[in-house]
Amino acid sequence: MPHSCRFCGKPFPSRGGVKKHIATRPECRRKWESMVKDMDDEGGTPTEFAYENYSFSPLRRSCSESFGLDEDNPVASKSRQEGQTSFERYQQYKEGEGEDEWAPLCDKEEWGLAEWLVKNLGQTRTDEFLKLPITQNCTKPSFHNNRSFLQKNVSVKGNRTDENGQSLHEDVELWMRDPVECIKDLIGNPLFKEHMVYAPSRAYQDEAGSQRLIDDMWTADWWWDKQKELPEGATIAPIILASDKTMLSQFRGDKSAWPVYLSIGNIAKEKRHQTSARATVLIGYLPATKLDCFTSNAYGVDMVCTDSLIQQVYTILAAYVADFPEQCLVACCKENHCPKCLVVANEWGNALNSLMRDVELTKEILERWRSGQQHPVEFDEYGLCAVFQPFWANLPHTNIFMAFMPDLLHQLHKGVFKDHLVKWCLDIMGEDEIDAHFKTIPDYPGISNIKQWTGTEHKEMQHVFMALITGAVPRCYILSAHKVAIIARSILDFCYYAQLHTHTSESLDGLENALTVFHANKDVLEELTVREHFNIPKLHQLSHYVQSIKLFGAADGFNTELPERLHINFAKDAYRASNKHDYEEQMVLWLQRQEAIFWWTSYLEWMAKCSAQTEHEYIVHVLAKTPPHPQQSVQHLETIHGAIDFLPAFKSFLQKHFPHNHIVPGYQDHFDVFRQLVIILPPDPCVSESPKCLQVRAMPEVLPSPSGQKPGSPAQFDMALISSNGVQASKVLLTLDAAVRVAQVCVIFKLPRQFGVYSRPLAYIEWFTPFREADRTTGLRQVSRSTRHLRRNGAVVHVDEIIRPCHLIPKMGQLVNPMWTSTNVYELVSEFYLNTFIDLETFCMSTMIT
Repeated sequence: MPHSCRFCGKPFPSRGGVKKHIATRPECRRKWESMVKDMDDEGGTPTEFAYENYSFSPLRRSCSESFGLDEDNPVASKSRQEGQTSFERYQQYKEGEGEDEWAPLCDKEEWGLAEWLVKNLGQTRTDEFLKLPITQNCTKPSFHNNRSFLQKNVSVKGNRTDENGQSLHEDVELWMRDPVECIKDLIGNPLFKEHMVYAPSRAYQDEAGSQRLIDDMWTADWWWDKQKELPEGATIAPIILASDKTMLSQFRGDKSAWPVYLSIGNIAKEKRHQTSARATVLIGYLPATKLDCFTSNAYGVDMVCTDSLIQQVYTILAAYVADFPEQCLVACCKENHCPKCLVVANEWGNALNSLMRDVELTKEILERWRSGQQHPVEFDEYGLCAVFQPFWANLPHTNIFMAFMPDLLHQLHKGVFKDHLVKWCLDIMGEDEIDAHFKTIPDYPGISNIKQWTGTEHKEMQHVFMALITGAVPRCYILSAHKVAIIARSILDFCYYAQLHTHTSESLDGLENALTVFHANKDVLEELTVREHFNIPKLHQLSHYVQSIKLFGAADGFNTELPERLHINFAKDAYRASNKHDYEEQMVLWLQRQEAIFWWTSYLEWMAKCSAQTEHEYIVHVLAKTPPHPQQSVQHLETIHGAIDFLPAFKSFLQKHFPHNHIVPGYQDHFDVFRQLVIILPPDPCVSESPKCLQVRAMPEVLPSPSGQKPGSPAQFDMALISSNGVQASKVLLTLDAAVRVAQVCVIFKLPRQFGVYSRPLAYIEWFTPFREADRTTGLRQVSRSTRHLRRNGAVVHVDEIIRPCHLIPKMGQLVNPMWTSTNVYELVSEFYLNTFIDLETFCMSTMIT
């Protein structure tokens, strides 16, 4: 159905296109805000922009007084005057000089050569190339990055003295650049225009405003509260800092770097997480535990934003992304204390809410210690370190302790899950038995085959862990098996709730409830002598998650995985390009050249006005243009694909959909067969704002070549969730109810021409039974093979009735049958668990978060 903007009449193929258009076109956006304000005054809400199933909504970009339901809405983002972004100024300059878009280069090819040289050559060879006459005269770009690094010499005083009693000190190098200038570049980059927000807003799942949604920073409480403290018309740029020390070399000594990264909460988190977008920038390399990059600025700074309007921007440090040791370092506290609250070390494992650290009180205690007039008792009670001038001490509107964000990677995936839950279960069940359970699961090699555990392996293990340990507790622990399963389920629930991209009141309640259930049942681990206590720092940090999400938005926007990925671009690659001697200066020069190339590329993209990706509002099914296996016989499908009841199922399909067909199918017929089906799911706001592509495979076994040069591959006939009443997948509510069943896809094919012209592809499937009631302990749903007349219940369905792939885990019990393998377990086992932890979308379906 076509859609159009009600303000200018411009047509769009989808409703999402209309929303993006209104959000980015100033004239239409102002008319929309005026309409919303008028309707708010009358007590109404424009139903056209209800927040259900959104992929992009102008509500997220609007001024908060035109959206929120509260009467004391803060007023923000009032435009002062028009300005020019750096790209617009450069374009005006080139037009004034009469230059084309490639100037000072000759053409696109010469620009491509220069870009390749800077991105791929090391420093020495690049220097040699730049000294060539052709480089100096023809290929040197004039569009340079104006954010240059500055080198400062910092004198560091130690606690050791020389023979004269004077404190020893040494000079170190601190490479940094002005963060305010970096923020100006970020907030004024035209390529971020569709992903930039200047004011807070409150989003709701329903028109009544009873179910609040929290995803990006501007939908949470911190921005809303800070806006009220600033003058009318002020715009906040919430600063997000991240720091993490990293090793640069493995065999060349202790070469290391300590990068500090900066981004702003005005940019949507999906854009910030794209390393290629450079929405998170490097602002310096630290030589020690000092971050002196900010100045105390209680007044706003005029900045040209992406919409070419000048705003008075207040740069406020809002969030700090770091692992636990670095959080303690910044908080000036010891690592046996919490950097956020004043919990006593021997109470970390208890379910309690401790008093949060106070910035002013901490500064006062440090000052009293520094003056030496008295020894504050609180200095030791609070676990403080003698850091007398922390960088955050004089930053206005900043609470550094509240700014520490949840660390999904180190606290959940590597911490509570891998280091604790997995270890507890291994101690109870035995590593060999757990490994045997793993090896029977299709596509999972077993924990013994993993040489190095990374965040990816931890997440993959979470996908199958719950069904893996269900029923696997030894009989000697049979009285405790129930609680062990509950503990595992509660931790996995917490991990999955914490990863959601959009939170509702329901999901936040689920997050709190999961932690409560764990604390209520954790004593069983002490009874089994698996743990002596639960004073675990990472476990305590989970108690702060709900508060942080309510204040700053979903935790996925502050994951430490991003800084670790940025280390490759801003530290490791730069170090490899140096000669490994006095490498800091060479790294900085190399990075300057990389950024010059990046900003010139960004300017060309802005000039080209690259179009946005097509939005998918419905489920899309895609097959190969040409069938890879044409004219396959029925006998081939029965033997190679295992579709033993293909002909009866196909006859039933023809009788239902082609009642006037008089051709009787038989072994003489041949079918065009596909290897896989690609399903494009529309964005799920709880998980992602981007469409997701999934595969449903129906590929028989491939034997290795006689020479052994080409290895074979096992058969892959995937399980899928399919509409049980013949309704197209796009019209089915994505919940685990009676309208959805599991089936195994054995053949994907097209209807032969002799039976008529038919555009909808087909699939032969084998049904499983409807879902049974969820297990009270694990919450997992059970299914089994569906039979009819003592044979598997096969059927032919339309491909567009397949909703998405799913994952089944065999119900194995305590001991695994040695005959079971990952290639035959689906054939030999009769009872299965639907694995609701295989991905976030399935988890949301099982918990009915819609």
